Amino acid sequence: MNILKFGGTSVGSASSISALLAIVSEAREKNDCVVVLSAMSGVTNLLLDMAEKAQLGEDYTAQLRTLEEKHFDVIRSLLPASAQNPVFTKLKIYFNELEDILQAVFNLKELTAQSKDLVLSYGERCSTFMVSHIAKQEQADVLAVDGSELIKTDSDYGQAKVNMPLSEMLINEFYSHHVGKLLFVTGFISSNDEGRVTTLGRGGSDYTAAIWGSALNAREIQIWTDVNGMLTADPRIVEKAFSLTELSYTEAMELSYFGAKVIYPPTMTPAFLKKIPIVIKNTFDASFPGTYIRHDVKASDLPIKGLSSIDDISILNLSGSGMVGKTGFSGRLFSLLSREQVNVVLITQSSSEHSITFAVKPADAIKALNLISKEFELELQAKKLEYPEVENGLSVLAIVGENMKHTPGMSARLFNALGRNGVNVRAIAQGSSEYNISVILAKADLSKALNAVHDAFYSELKKTLHVFCLGTGNIGKTLFHQLEIQMPFLAKNNDLEVKVMGMSNSRQMYLSKGGLNLQDWQRKLDEVAEPADLKQFVAQMKAMNLPNCVFVDNTASATPVNYYKEILESSISIVTCNKIGNSADLEQYQAFKKAARTYGVDFYYETNVGAGLPIIRTLRDLMMSGDKVARIEAILSGTISYIFNNFKGDKLFHHVVKEAQEKGYTEPDPRDDLNGKDFIRKMLILARDAGYAMEEKDISIESMLPPACLAASSVDDFYQELENNAAYFENMKTQATENNQVLRYIGKLEDGKVEITLQMVDESHPFFALSGSDNIISFTTDRYKERPLVIKGPGAGAEVTAAGVFADIINVGKK
Repeated sequence: MNILKFGGTSVGSASSISALLAIVSEAREKNDCVVVLSAMSGVTNLLLDMAEKAQLGEDYTAQLRTLEEKHFDVIRSLLPASAQNPVFTKLKIYFNELEDILQAVFNLKELTAQSKDLVLSYGERCSTFMVSHIAKQEQADVLAVDGSELIKTDSDYGQAKVNMPLSEMLINEFYSHHVGKLLFVTGFISSNDEGRVTTLGRGGSDYTAAIWGSALNAREIQIWTDVNGMLTADPRIVEKAFSLTELSYTEAMELSYFGAKVIYPPTMTPAFLKKIPIVIKNTFDASFPGTYIRHDVKASDLPIKGLSSIDDISILNLSGSGMVGKTGFSGRLFSLLSREQVNVVLITQSSSEHSITFAVKPADAIKALNLISKEFELELQAKKLEYPEVENGLSVLAIVGENMKHTPGMSARLFNALGRNGVNVRAIAQGSSEYNISVILAKADLSKALNAVHDAFYSELKKTLHVFCLGTGNIGKTLFHQLEIQMPFLAKNNDLEVKVMGMSNSRQMYLSKGGLNLQDWQRKLDEVAEPADLKQFVAQMKAMNLPNCVFVDNTASATPVNYYKEILESSISIVTCNKIGNSADLEQYQAFKKAARTYGVDFYYETNVGAGLPIIRTLRDLMMSGDKVARIEAILSGTISYIFNNFKGDKLFHHVVKEAQEKGYTEPDPRDDLNGKDFIRKMLILARDAGYAMEEKDISIESMLPPACLAASSVDDFYQELENNAAYFENMKTQATENNQVLRYIGKLEDGKVEITLQMVDESHPFFALSGSDNIISFTTDRYKERPLVIKGPGAGAEVTAAGVFADIINVGKK
């Protein structure tokens, strides 16, 4: 014997009812079965809307006609004309009865809980009668059963409590008289001792199925819905949510209680008591084997079974010295709330006993506030208690799983994921059973929190980084190309997915909630984009409220830097090749560092100093490991390195500079390289990261250019002055060549001082054998004293710089 319960979507249309009947037919061939049905999808809400309109004296006839046509359309589609009239007649009787009830509500302008239950009962009555008659076309011995006559409850209308012994006796007696028949039973509805209709609460059709399963000692209770079983999270919010194979009763109860809509929480109780498996299946994907809920679950490798949430919650905070050491205070408080039917979702109390925080449904918040104000009036007047505070606009997120028990680090993983994404936790609750850790947070952060925590706990899934890119020049374009090529490798070997969610240049910007196709980004930016507005770009990025966000600045503009602090304080990491931010005022540099630490995000700028070379990272590792840096010497301008490496033979200086610019080795304005400005910025950043509180004015620099070149008013004038001063550069080249030396522009940090000088070095110097656009840096430290640690490699060009930015993005993803 199996119980098959079908939800509203499963009886929502002619096509879904056909799928339902096919499932029932196949199931009946294997075992006897009882079918429990919900109302057609949307019907319960429609009935409730009609009842409320009638109470207000508003016209509800349009909805009543809609209700009739919804059922009649199915009958016309699935029944031959010769079989339609009896069904139309019976349904019309139901609709007439319903209309009479609504008219009474309309006349009295009163909708009692009893009347509401009676109105709502017609959803299940109509669907069950209709589907059973359609089933008669192919199945023998079909019987529609009014379940309200067999499930007996108290008179708590809307959420009636079941008299299980009596209900099971009635169900057994009824079934014994109809053995061999295919029973279609109304879900959700029941009746009290007086025979008046009651309901089991929203989702009560699941409960009906469990009651019948318990009464008949069913082999299993199947809950047929519109999703593939129970998932690790709500798939409408978490795209990566996946179906679970099995759960224990406890795990399923915890998930259901905290918002998982697949199954109604009380359903588990009758099944749990008799150890009857519950299977969650998909009407629209009958091949899916289902999620099993049972007592004998196998050991799982998953750290948690799932995440669940309650979208809307309010919390009340009660505090005061009158609570400290007061025996029975909590009992008095919660007995009061229980007595007045205020359901408490979550409780947390400080160890000092100075405050108690508890969560209730928003509809109960004011009621709870008034009850407390009356019950503790004397304590409030005596200032022994503070007036209760109510906070709305909150949600509950819960992680659930038996593997959490006695497993260290579970809370740390949860709070690290929330903290790195700027999700503030208002309250925390964990039971001693360790099956559930629940946190209360702002409703606006719920989606981001669910995705971030899901990524944190399911390491076998790909972690998603949401990237927002500024700058579509040489470096930006190259980065997009590298990302596109490298995506499969990252997914396969690093379990990482990088999604570009937005991009902007100085003219246009484009952001998409679904992410951008990197094969098509240029067309989108040209055709669909809106005018660039950096303030709006940042605002929209923040408004998306996505987890694991990275802002990437591939520009050389000062404007984006103004938003760095705001972005970091929004718990968004920054990766930048823009040197302006870190080389401006020391106070600004320190503010960025502090914001990143405070808000638990990353601020990476490896390419500020050495393009794709790991210079910043190496310095940081040396210092973190306790090594002391005595001296740093470096050539940190790939542009200048290229120029002096190629300024030989018959080549003229201004020709080599032009060649470097054409190859993309220079800044947009080559004067920023040759006037030493770029080199100053790099040495300043390096010195600051080495622990020296320096400003730009503290750096001593020797110019390599004649004054006339430095005074040029434009790039064209600059090139003209280089040509005019060709003799000056030729003289330097000749002098170096005659002494078997080469020209090198070297920066040095030693004893807290930084100087940049143009030097002629011979082959004994480690910087002599430099080629192309290579950068080179040597660290002399306590550990690398005799033989300095040397890093050498390409220091300019879009490819290596973009690769450095790429590496920083990936390092954010490792956190």
